Amino acid sequence: MAATTSNKVKAVDATYYTVNDIGAQTKFYTDLLGAEPTVAMPSFFTEWTFPGGGSFGLYKSESGQTNGGGVMFAVDDVKGAVAELKGRGVKFHDTIEDIPTCNMAFGTDPEGLPFILHHRKDGTTG
Repeated sequence: MAATTSNKVKAVDATYYTVNDIGAQTKFYTDLLGAEPTVAMPSFFTEWTFPGGGSFGLYKSESGQTNGGGVMFAVDDVKGAVAELKGRGVKFHDTIEDIPTCNMAFGTDPEGLPFILHHRKDGTTG
């Protein structure tokens, strides 16, 4: 399965943990990292972007999957990559998330491990 223009991964944008208590975990990691979050949507996610460009974040999962981790792979075109990869049998949730900072598609690998195809709206790649 060779990468094409739409699904070629450019970088790892972020590593995230899914959590139960986004407020308490945000406080813990703010203290641990010694910095306020770069982006926060209090009931949904929190993210810290570091001077080197990579990010770490917390995500309150609506699917019930918690206390896990995952990776966000940077792509130029989330919708195009999802369409192409679905055609090859890769499983994705039905909705591509469109939030103020990015577009995201949630997928799983053949063993069921989660990953996210991600595009930052500010044009940066972590």
